Amino acid sequence: MNNDIRSQTDKLRQQHDVIISETGDWVLLRHDDVGAAALDDQRFSSQVSRFLQVPNGLDGAEHQRFRALIERYLSPEALTPYLPVFERIAADLVASLSKGSIIDAVSEIGSVFAVRAQCAWLSWPTELEPKLLQWMRDNHQAARNKDSAKMAQVAKDFDDIIHSIIRPDRAPATFTTATSATATKTDSVTGRLCHERIEGRDLTEAELVSILRNWTGGDLGPIALCVGVITVHLLQHPEQVRVLASAEDSKLEAMIDEILRIDDPFVSNRRITTCPVRIGEHQLPSETRVQLNWTSANRDESVFDSNTFAPQKHRSDSLVYGIGKYVCPGRLLATWQLRTITRALLNNISNIALAPDAILTREQLPLGGYYRVPVILS
Repeated sequence: MNNDIRSQTDKLRQQHDVIISETGDWVLLRHDDVGAAALDDQRFSSQVSRFLQVPNGLDGAEHQRFRALIERYLSPEALTPYLPVFERIAADLVASLSKGSIIDAVSEIGSVFAVRAQCAWLSWPTELEPKLLQWMRDNHQAARNKDSAKMAQVAKDFDDIIHSIIRPDRAPATFTTATSATATKTDSVTGRLCHERIEGRDLTEAELVSILRNWTGGDLGPIALCVGVITVHLLQHPEQVRVLASAEDSKLEAMIDEILRIDDPFVSNRRITTCPVRIGEHQLPSETRVQLNWTSANRDESVFDSNTFAPQKHRSDSLVYGIGKYVCPGRLLATWQLRTITRALLNNISNIALAPDAILTREQLPLGGYYRVPVILS
């Protein structure tokens, strides 16, 4: 296993509470510091990117307004009708997987499930699947290579995909069918979002693109990486497979959260200080760029008992999805999707084995988890 951000930050955390990255950002490593900064939206601004990021790249009242709008789409009531859809997609995918030959759990299970589930939720056409899968490959490759020009291009490519979807939905909201019945263009999640209003005005196209980019581009890759991490955990802890398979939903979700806490693919988020801030012995001036390293914080031995697997004990301190006002808005959606694909694997695959002579290849920063997990299913 190479390029393991976990082992790197485990060592650094023993000696440092803060380090400076190659890009000059101050990186917080310890659980208490990361949690405190995440909760302190007055001194640590989330408005870091030069690009519009709705909602978690906004501050104050503006963040709260957009957050309230978005959370209506991500509530238990809003998402419950999609559970059977996710379950069907997961079951069909697992049934279609090649048995007895090598497949990659990240790209052939995680990526495909993520694209199909998100497209079903958003009512995006199935014809987009190959384009979205290719975009995920291009996006991860650009991130691995730290190729800023390529990253800008793949970002534009994704925005172009979203523009092609929302422009028809931005047309007038009603139309007349051949039977003279009036139908609406707001029957889908994407359609309804396209006709949302905030403070008495329509959402701008840039705001819509940002929200949908966050719901798709921001989730597809992480969901795939999470599936890879979960698969490796099953390989390395066969004694837990039966417990996971028979667990009720809430217990399975807690176990998945604990797997991801120990190996968190959501590596970090950025902040910028709005005033001088002291972290331990360090004085950070105003407008200092800061990284909240979730992967390191979630492995802090002072909080998590040398990283023993203890789902119920550790759940309240886990920072897998962040904390406070800026906790990931899609936490419930991700949790239910990961539960669904994990249960489909556990219930329909009798054995998952690492491919002979296979090497588990770690992702490279800024990504976490595994680049490739070659397995054989039976």
